[in-house]
Amino acid sequence: MTVEPVIPISALEHFAYCPRQCALIHCDGIWADNEHTVKGARAHRRVDSGGHRRERGRKVLRAIPLWSEQHGLSGRADAVETGDKGVCPVEYKSGVRHGRTADLQVCAQALCLEEMLDVPVPYGFVWYGGPRRRVRVEFTPVLRNDVLEAIRLIRGQLLSGTLPPAPDDSRCTQCQLRAHCLPGLTGARRKVDRYVADVVFGCAS
Repeated sequence: MTVEPVIPISALEHFAYCPRQCALIHCDGIWADNEHTVKGARAHRRVDSGGHRRERGRKVLRAIPLWSEQHGLSGRADAVETGDKGVCPVEYKSGVRHGRTADLQVCAQALCLEEMLDVPVPYGFVWYGGPRRRVRVEFTPVLRNDVLEAIRLIRGQLLSGTLPPAPDDSRCTQCQLRAHCLPGLTGARRKVDRYVADVVFGCAS
């Protein structure tokens, strides 16, 4: 019987940024730091302390463990705010917004909270340290479906053990795993494969 792997919530952000990066981290166990990851770790020191406090009239709980048996998720919320208006997760990022990567991550946290607490969690927040801006994220049906699809794809990736090709684009220049990924060689290999295919098909015609 195949055991369904539990998906780390952090894997959703890695997968949304680059499926190959996700596989290197969560399949192969490879990690390396660069200036961006070190900056992020420093920014999370307050969050990782686990200290709780009241802010803006709401209780803020930090470093809260999360899980979902229904979706096979496990991880931690940087912060969970509770108050008269309900419960919402808050994710902290040291830099700037990169598409919807953080939206997927914080929405996955909401799915866990809904299952754990049996309460609706309609929205959350992402704090971006670069512009020092707090962005509200609505957990729409579309976003929820995208999270579930990402979970399905990541689980398939973990079960297959395959390493997706490198995108070999602008994302690679800022990736902390560039030395392990070698996107230039992967891109070169794809060019060779296309050349061979063209020659074969050309000869066949």
